[in-house]
Amino acid sequence: MVLPSGLLTGIKDPVALKSIAVTLSIKDFVAGVSATLNYENEEKVPLEAFFVFPMDEDSAVYSFEALVDGKKIVAELQDKYQAHLKFEEDLSGGFQTYLLEEDKCSKDVFRCNVGNLQPGSKVALTLKYVQELPLEDDGALCYVLPAVLNPRYRLSDQSVESCLDLKTPIVPLEDLPYTLSMVATISSQLGIRTIQCNCPLSSIDYIGENKTSAQVTLAEGHKFDRDVELLIFYRNVHSPSVAVEMGMPERESDTLMGAPSAMVSFYPEIPEVETSTKCGEFVFLMDRSESMKSPMSSQNRSQLRIDAAKETLILLLKSLPLGCYFNIYGFGSTHEAFFPKSVKYTQESMEKAVEKVKLMLADLGGTEILTPLRKVFRKTPIPGHPLQVFVFTDGEVAETFNVIKEVKFHSKRHRCFSFGIGEGASTSLIKNLARVSGGTAEFITGNDRMQSKALRSLRRSLQCVVENISLSWDLPPGLFVHMLSPEQTVVFRGQRIITYSLLTGQIPQDETTGEVCLKYTIHGKSFEEKVTFSLQPKPDDNLTIHRLAAKSMIQARDFGYRETTLIYKRDVLDISLESGIMSSFTTFVSINKELNEPIHGPLFHRDIPRPILFSSFSMRPRSYPNGAPQQPRYPQATKCVIHTDTRPELPNILKLCAYEQGSVEHTVAQLIFLQNADGSWDMNEDLAEVLGTSLKDVKAAHPTEVLEPSAWATVLAVIWLHANGKELKDEWELLERKAVVWLHNNAVRDFTKFMHTANKLLKTSVSSSIFTFKG
Repeated sequence: MVLPSGLLTGIKDPVALKSIAVTLSIKDFVAGVSATLNYENEEKVPLEAFFVFPMDEDSAVYSFEALVDGKKIVAELQDKYQAHLKFEEDLSGGFQTYLLEEDKCSKDVFRCNVGNLQPGSKVALTLKYVQELPLEDDGALCYVLPAVLNPRYRLSDQSVESCLDLKTPIVPLEDLPYTLSMVATISSQLGIRTIQCNCPLSSIDYIGENKTSAQVTLAEGHKFDRDVELLIFYRNVHSPSVAVEMGMPERESDTLMGAPSAMVSFYPEIPEVETSTKCGEFVFLMDRSESMKSPMSSQNRSQLRIDAAKETLILLLKSLPLGCYFNIYGFGSTHEAFFPKSVKYTQESMEKAVEKVKLMLADLGGTEILTPLRKVFRKTPIPGHPLQVFVFTDGEVAETFNVIKEVKFHSKRHRCFSFGIGEGASTSLIKNLARVSGGTAEFITGNDRMQSKALRSLRRSLQCVVENISLSWDLPPGLFVHMLSPEQTVVFRGQRIITYSLLTGQIPQDETTGEVCLKYTIHGKSFEEKVTFSLQPKPDDNLTIHRLAAKSMIQARDFGYRETTLIYKRDVLDISLESGIMSSFTTFVSINKELNEPIHGPLFHRDIPRPILFSSFSMRPRSYPNGAPQQPRYPQATKCVIHTDTRPELPNILKLCAYEQGSVEHTVAQLIFLQNADGSWDMNEDLAEVLGTSLKDVKAAHPTEVLEPSAWATVLAVIWLHANGKELKDEWELLERKAVVWLHNNAVRDFTKFMHTANKLLKTSVSSSIFTFKG
């Protein structure tokens, strides 16, 4: 099933879309977006239509307007129930009526009903929204403009009011009748280091000696054939900051939109701790629906989602700490568990699980995760082993809101780490699973390697608990802080914290400063970070900080039109109407009463085609030295496709690996497969071949007086990883730590005695410091 975005008729066929124009304004860590879609009814009959628009779950939509034949119609935010009643009445009366709302099955899809579009009419629909920009590990701020509404799965008995089952024709890119233009203005006192985009740019114009602002324009004639991904690298991006925004002068000074609002951003320097000896119960839920047979991206020869997921799952299994417990569920229309209950992580249980993973197929139909989730949560907890749930899905999940509610209900006894696989995964599902449980969310598209992102989440799940997180303020007398963001209970190393608050009381007229301090404890040791900021609020016509603050309040209470409790529904409705930010319970309504003509006969529809996506890809770089971003290191041309329509014979991981033989990725995958659950490697022909030598030479160089055979094999494997796999360190780091711990636990101490022999055998020059035990 292929889903469009655009202006659609009431029976779900598109109308002629002419162009899409996006104006993007990025200031520090937030973006303001204005997207205008231009349509024309070239027919001789009137139309009733609706417009479908995907965007990120964190977007706060605050404005919608229509320009109809040169006349501007501005929408008003109203209670959804009342608005629907009025819409039908106005439409039957011949008025030109517009209705914009969230889709009832997903909070990252918006729809607009357009009633009585007259022959020859030209309509420009404009949505405005603001959003926080996520900060990647390499320091890049990332803005993504979704190209199309990708497929979403829903149960057949769900409400027909959802727009998630729409269909539209597909045409070659050169036949697509509409284009995209985008102009982005970027500004920050931090200074802009560089800007990257996955689509052709006509120019990047920097302004100011310190490059504090820039303007970026997409190349002319760009077709909307892929998500547009913009990466911005600032200098000193991890510096804490506080921005204070002026409220609306016409509102009361102590109200949500009338008082000054502050946005506080911290990037805590949480110390790294050894994680290889930590324990837990790790449950992996793997999407095995039919859609997982799709490629990771639209690029030719891209790896299938199910195959990338299987490789990643084997890597995670190999990286688990000894002494933990684990289980794996595959889910679709039904679900299958590897074990009746979580089992202890041993060599035997790990090998059994790996063999089962290799035989997994995308053969379970739809994507219904609620039942297996409930089974996981209803299992008896294992004392001393906190539950960590890892969910991998391409986002086509049924009953999204009920799934999120279930995860939130059990959030005190587990954390959920979620992964959206492939283009178009539901940001509403993936982000909220992590948000309500204190986990993290990752999206894997294009050239992104799922392995590195999954290992990053596993490392976070093994981190020591950060406790007693609090913000304290030092402000002049008579000025008070009212926190708006939900209480922060979990902080991970390498994660940014953003909070919103209102400043009420008397703000000094003169230039005055305040101070905010972030405090937390880890291992009983206290840490704190402070930032001083100006108390003079700055005006912003978009009220960006106020609207993002309101969005954070709504997200904490809004679980969908049908699933939210009555108490929270009242809160959400009040916050939404006061701030002008759309929610599940509000709708933008506008009426053109100048058009008062009765409708004769049925309204017609016409199709807008969607392009075949040939070459969507990601430009997301890895971490880089000296502040110089690198180009992607893994060209898709080196990948081969592993089809899993029939059950494969897989004697080892070599047939599962998607990289050509001889590549670093391929060799690292072999080493991963050969490692034992305790972190050691066995001395055998397979290992010698991976290390690029022979078993005879390995045995001849073996310092038998100081090392057992498995210890010698483990030393060689660790040296090889450090010498040859540096670029993939984030994927083998946990494996290497297990190996070092195993060596120390087996009384291997003076590594300098045999480093020369090992380096000579492997033709490397690695220092013995790599075997330093950090535990």
